[in-house]
Amino acid sequence: MQVMANPFRGTGISAGLQEVPVPSTNADAPRALLSRCPTHGETPMVQALGMHIKDERGRMGLGSFKALGAAYVIAHDAQQGSLEGRTYVTASAGNHGMSVAAGAKVFGAKSVIYLSQTVPAAFADRLREKGAQVVIEGRDYEESMIAAQAGAKANDWTLLSDSSWDGYFELPHRLMEGYLAMAAECTEQIDAPSHIFLQAGVGGLAGACAALFRKVWGDAPIITVVEPIFAPALYDSIKAGGFVVSKGPVSDMGRLDCKEASLIALKGLSRDADAFALISEQEAFATLPKLEALGLKSSTSGSAGITAALLSDLPEDARVLCILSEGA
Repeated sequence: MQVMANPFRGTGISAGLQEVPVPSTNADAPRALLSRCPTHGETPMVQALGMHIKDERGRMGLGSFKALGAAYVIAHDAQQGSLEGRTYVTASAGNHGMSVAAGAKVFGAKSVIYLSQTVPAAFADRLREKGAQVVIEGRDYEESMIAAQAGAKANDWTLLSDSSWDGYFELPHRLMEGYLAMAAECTEQIDAPSHIFLQAGVGGLAGACAALFRKVWGDAPIITVVEPIFAPALYDSIKAGGFVVSKGPVSDMGRLDCKEASLIALKGLSRDADAFALISEQEAFATLPKLEALGLKSSTSGSAGITAALLSDLPEDARVLCILSEGA
């Protein structure tokens, strides 16, 4: 594992990000709206491997924390009026697309999900079961996102991405706000931890959680953001002092295999995270049997934060928080 201290901690990167909003810390907004959903319920905090683990595998029946994001945005839109005839489109590595598809179906809209050629066929089948139209296009997530943007423009669809870039902030900012429901549960389920490990793809989960954890728990917890060594989007941007596109082969940590960070997440994490870590494929795989033996079966993506915690040289009295973000 490679670990880099964040030189921008407390101030954040300003160069090139002046117009980018920081992540929301308004957890009351998503919690109020999600409380009206019959499938919404608090997920458990379990103690295992010497740490607190927030188990998101059962979130709203969709298998990951992503259920809190796009579905929240669509529910918010539905409050403004009927969504009949409206189509939401996105690119996804799997779980974000499930949230878009489920939210659209509940509120009477349609959904089109673009998947890259690297996404397992099982995800495409699950999306179709939720009523989504699935389009396989692109060699990786970034190429499928370009295709989704083109589809949105050509068909007058609503682009609902879990990432953000210049000129595209409103919906991803609200989507990240949805993740605060999970972060707020964490702050109510345990006392302030000493160490927090947050896995990141484009950075939405990590950015939202870190912002709320700082608001509630202050500067004391040491927050480490964890990425695959094959997709160091945030790591490379922090190292460069501004947004850069990372490079690398395809990672088994598919939901984290994103080569470009969300600008909102980058701005927030450059301020809130203490360190950025990269884990190898072998290190990620080594964690899976340990979790399965404890009844916490997951994927290399879902357990990446736990992997980094296990590889870290922590004091004996460390109080560690990790998020098990998806099932196997």
